[in-house]
Amino acid sequence: MAIAAPPPLNLSPYLDPQQQPRLQTEFNPIKRVPFLSSRNPLLCVCKLHRYNFKCCLPSSSSTNSVTPAQYYSFLDESFWGSRVLTNEELEKFKALESFVYLQELESGSLWVRVMRIEEMDMTVGLLALSFAESMFMSLQYEALLRFFVKQYLIERRASMPHAVTLVGFYREEGGKRAEELAGTVEVCFDKRGANASPPTPTPPRNSPYICNMTVTKELRRRGIGWHLLKASEELISQMTSSKEVYLHCRMIDEAPFNMYIKAGYNVIQTDSIFILLTLQRRKHLMCKKLPVSNSFPEPDMSESGEEPPS
Repeated sequence: MAIAAPPPLNLSPYLDPQQQPRLQTEFNPIKRVPFLSSRNPLLCVCKLHRYNFKCCLPSSSSTNSVTPAQYYSFLDESFWGSRVLTNEELEKFKALESFVYLQELESGSLWVRVMRIEEMDMTVGLLALSFAESMFMSLQYEALLRFFVKQYLIERRASMPHAVTLVGFYREEGGKRAEELAGTVEVCFDKRGANASPPTPTPPRNSPYICNMTVTKELRRRGIGWHLLKASEELISQMTSSKEVYLHCRMIDEAPFNMYIKAGYNVIQTDSIFILLTLQRRKHLMCKKLPVSNSFPEPDMSESGEEPPS
């Protein structure tokens, strides 16, 4: 499946499939892991329907620090030793673990949920290949890309529950093939999950942001991108009271742009032509106000945003 409007490698909470990568590594002594802080994100969107496990969050936040509970099975033990979480954060972790988005497609079944630690390497591989494709880079750089992408995902995972990486799995109808990774997307919920160097035009730091979406090449043109977008919006509705969602789209990506417009996004700002001097593609910053009942029109496959980046 193709990336819907592939963003540049800005591995950050801001995913923009249209920028060129600037890689920058820095060492964080607290987390004892080198993190990638790039200035260009990966972007995406696509189609879907689903079963939605509603997770109730507390009406008011608590400032009390608590010891993490044992029921967050998608987190490894090392995560819990590095942070003290508030009651509100623990409730949000519970909501993230419970979230599942299910959809029956014409050719099979798709489900979207939070990425688990054992799924990181396969997600890294998908993002690295998509980024190399969008930037017309030789596959000889894949190992280097995998290194940077993995450092980025480790960093983003440490920001949970303020940002999260979702993964979608697809199973072909009839069970002829085993389930496989179909796509991934990153969602930032608030300023604590926002990237330090978001792409331009800069979205509000405290508003939800969708980025780094991509679909497995062999599974493109099936509406998976549309559903990754819908799953992201549904999770945002559960995790935050903010109803304005932002994303970026390169000006040259016509199919993804049409998909975003059909999904209800509007252009609120566009990069200046001078951004070309920094070797980046011009981008639209797009915004959508989520309705109380978040219903999507059925996607037009010809405008699904699943074409390979040009």
